[in-house]
Amino acid sequence: MFVILVYDTAVERNPKVLKTCRKYLHWTQRSVFQGELSTAQYRALMAALSATIDPEYDSIVTYSTRSPDLVESTTLGVPLGGPGDIL
Repeated sequence: MFVILVYDTAVERNPKVLKTCRKYLHWTQRSVFQGELSTAQYRALMAALSATIDPEYDSIVTYSTRSPDLVESTTLGVPLGGPGDIL
């Protein structure tokens, strides 16, 4: 599945969330990641993030689709991130 993940977390948790996301997805823009994941990888990512965040304060939203071809995107301004290596 193709996944887009967006997070908004407290500053003290940002580095851990960022590192976890980079293990699975490509950094796209500041707190946005995207990439292809298997169902098992998606579950592992969500379990790792669930153990990291404070559910009373932090927010993580994922959008999934069968293929990146089904997602249309437009960038205004400076493009950030890209399909670099996953850690």
